[in-house]
Amino acid sequence: MQVISGKVEKAKKVVLYGPEGIGKSSLAGQFPRPVFIDTEGSTTEMNVDRLPKPTSWTMLKQQVEWVKQQVGRFGTLVIDTIDWAEMLCVESVCAQHGKKGIEDFGYGNGYVYTKEEFGRFLNLLSDVIEVGIHVVLVAHAQIVKFEQPDEMGAYDRYQLKLGKKTSSQTAPLVKEWADMVLFINYKTFSVAADAKGTKHKGQGGVRTVYATHHPAWDAKNRHGLPDEFPLDYAHVAHIFNGSTKAQPASITPAAAPPAIDPPAQPAQEAWGQMTGGQQLAQEQQTSAEEALKPHIPNGIPASLRDLMVQHQVSENEIQIVVSKKGYYPMDTPITNYDQGFVEGVLVGAWQQVFAMVQQVRNDMPF
Repeated sequence: MQVISGKVEKAKKVVLYGPEGIGKSSLAGQFPRPVFIDTEGSTTEMNVDRLPKPTSWTMLKQQVEWVKQQVGRFGTLVIDTIDWAEMLCVESVCAQHGKKGIEDFGYGNGYVYTKEEFGRFLNLLSDVIEVGIHVVLVAHAQIVKFEQPDEMGAYDRYQLKLGKKTSSQTAPLVKEWADMVLFINYKTFSVAADAKGTKHKGQGGVRTVYATHHPAWDAKNRHGLPDEFPLDYAHVAHIFNGSTKAQPASITPAAAPPAIDPPAQPAQEAWGQMTGGQQLAQEQQTSAEEALKPHIPNGIPASLRDLMVQHQVSENEIQIVVSKKGYYPMDTPITNYDQGFVEGVLVGAWQQVFAMVQQVRNDMPF
């Protein structure tokens, strides 16, 4: 057996969480060469690379797979926010099992399915780490009542906002997965508001990062950071400078984009050039290629429409596949499909659907 001694330099897994509007996304934007998967559309005022807002759990996973191929182009994948990503996960689980809500499963099975699916997603993010790209998960905070088994009484504490009930299962997964969990909050001080000191008011409001566990919040790090420090990337920059191993030169050319001047949103445009989940197209699309794109009606649900646009699949191709399986007659418009069928079958099992579309294309005589 091979024994590996000493520190192993690799990309980092980071969770940033705190109240809304405190600067979590801005901090994440200072990490090395970041690309955002903006699940809630909150980075529009930031000058960063971002991918289109995912409209389904399937699309989100495909975006992560795409970023994994961009070794040398991006240094950090930021998912902003992971609690909104969890909502896509819950919707996908419900659609695949034909349920209207997570409570419809009964006996807590819906939360178990969500935990299992979320665990697989974290494994996918670990694959991104293995190729040398940092992963930063941005999350909101929620205040919950907490009672320790060996203490009397309960008290309030901050936790990851990963659903009121699913937090007992998915939040621990995220915290265990991460190398670093940083809690960001306003540091306020209580001062006397009268001469007798019977009334107090809050003063201050300095944005502070907490890096170690406290009864009032979750936090951790493995890099000897101080318990608290001002909200400034400079305090953690040394952890991410040169912390990943250089990748073999043979990896970069396959995933590198064409040598062109970067547009205003290069990541979005590069993602839009993908066809069939493969790597970037080698040339920019021409006006003739635009004219050959399949027509996709606007009434199709966004979650399915986005996948069809990404993979250049027409409505007719979907209708052929669906009719071959006996779900709907060939001439039934997608807009007339049941919403549960669209989300649970077409979107939830898109890889199989697209494989059948490709088979249909191969079987055509011309």
